[in-house]
Amino acid sequence: MTTLSIFQQNQPQAAHTVTTDPQVIRDTLASQGVRFEQWPTRELPASATQEQILEAYADEVERLKQECGFQTADVVSLTANHPDKDAFRQKFLDEHTHSEDEVRFFVRGQGLFYLHFGEQVYALMCEKNDLISVPDGTRHWFDMGPEPEFTCIRLFTNPEGWVASFTGEEIASTLPRYEALAGVA
Repeated sequence: MTTLSIFQQNQPQAAHTVTTDPQVIRDTLASQGVRFEQWPTRELPASATQEQILEAYADEVERLKQECGFQTADVVSLTANHPDKDAFRQKFLDEHTHSEDEVRFFVRGQGLFYLHFGEQVYALMCEKNDLISVPDGTRHWFDMGPEPEFTCIRLFTNPEGWVASFTGEEIASTLPRYEALAGVA
């Protein structure tokens, strides 16, 4: 279930706010400049290719390209049996920023985006049909869990794709990880 948890930076293990209401999630994230949408379901086989996935969501992807100036879209997928899953997880677990919006639409599976705003950290468990657009310059990190299972459409303004600037902050290691927040509502 799509879930937003809000933690206080100085008490990351303490009680925190949790909501699963899509409108509350949308409004709460919008107040921080984060775009959150839920797109209609498209039934695709598990073996769908990048081309088939992009074709199924062509209207939505084109709308975002026109609206936001994105130049490219691709599909990223990771499964629990991928031999480099641990290395990929570790790569995204450190707080970082980008010089462009980070946009992900979950075609299947789920993943946890952490967004750091001042003294609060918003943890958004995204799942199938969720779109998140993290504004450029926003401090954040991503946790796919120890057994990742997701496929996402990514949109970029920079043709080079994912380029991160790591903050060097340790905050990501102080908050509950995917394992603790998966299924929390």
